[in-house]
Amino acid sequence: MSKLTNWVIGGVAVIAIGGIAYATFGHKSTEKSNNKIVTVGIMSGSKQDTDIWNSVSKTAKNKYGITLKFKQFSDYNQPNKALAAGDIDINAFQHYAFLAASNKATGDKIVAIGDTVISPIRLYSNTYKKVSEYKTGDTIVVPNDTSNESRSLYVLKAAGLIDLKSGLTTATVKDITKNPKSLKIKELAADQTARSLTDVQGAVVNGTYADTAGLDYKKAIFVEPINKNSHQWVNIIAAKSSNKNKQVLKDVVKSYHTQATKNAINKAYDGVELAAWDTDFSK
Repeated sequence: MSKLTNWVIGGVAVIAIGGIAYATFGHKSTEKSNNKIVTVGIMSGSKQDTDIWNSVSKTAKNKYGITLKFKQFSDYNQPNKALAAGDIDINAFQHYAFLAASNKATGDKIVAIGDTVISPIRLYSNTYKKVSEYKTGDTIVVPNDTSNESRSLYVLKAAGLIDLKSGLTTATVKDITKNPKSLKIKELAADQTARSLTDVQGAVVNGTYADTAGLDYKKAIFVEPINKNSHQWVNIIAAKSSNKNKQVLKDVVKSYHTQATKNAINKAYDGVELAAWDTDFSK
């Protein structure tokens, strides 16, 4: 597994969208009137996310004359590589923390050009219905990539299960300072966390993988709080730094930042995902 794979968030809390349009390879944006095409790198995903991007595509076409086409990926390593290579114009699959880790690892100059959604990650259990039921020695699984592991540990801290060293940028299991129930925190690849629920007493699962696994969001026993520290987990539309001021890309972001998109998010996810550009992170 590559180093960059171990930085996948997902999520991450991540935007994963599939089946919206056919895959497009090596396509460049054009600025021709009524023939503006923007290729978006996305992850193969759910019907809910498809519905959201269908709404964005409609706005982009009707208001700005932009046709959105989509190239789908199944490996979180690939969308930034494709963007850096110019095979796609923008991508929409990662949050700020993932992008920072990716740029640091690769030296790419990819930047956020617009917020999309935030999807709080959740603690699930097939064993318990509330956090207070955990017993001494129980096992909880967290993703093993840098950003998602840290995010998950802070979720466990917010749930009152552990405490962590203060002043950390990212936390690992080595940074746990208090663990009153001697919980075993097991690190596992993010795409395996949901599957582990049959063998352990809990797992922190990113929204993408929870959806893929068919987990019921409403049955999570703890939900990540939204506060001033949450902004790093906001999902984004990203572009090469050299293209960030292109008007056609700005118009795609404008197409996303609409009431129609917000309505589509609310309808698709019923509060599970939130419109990040319209969310208060000041708490």
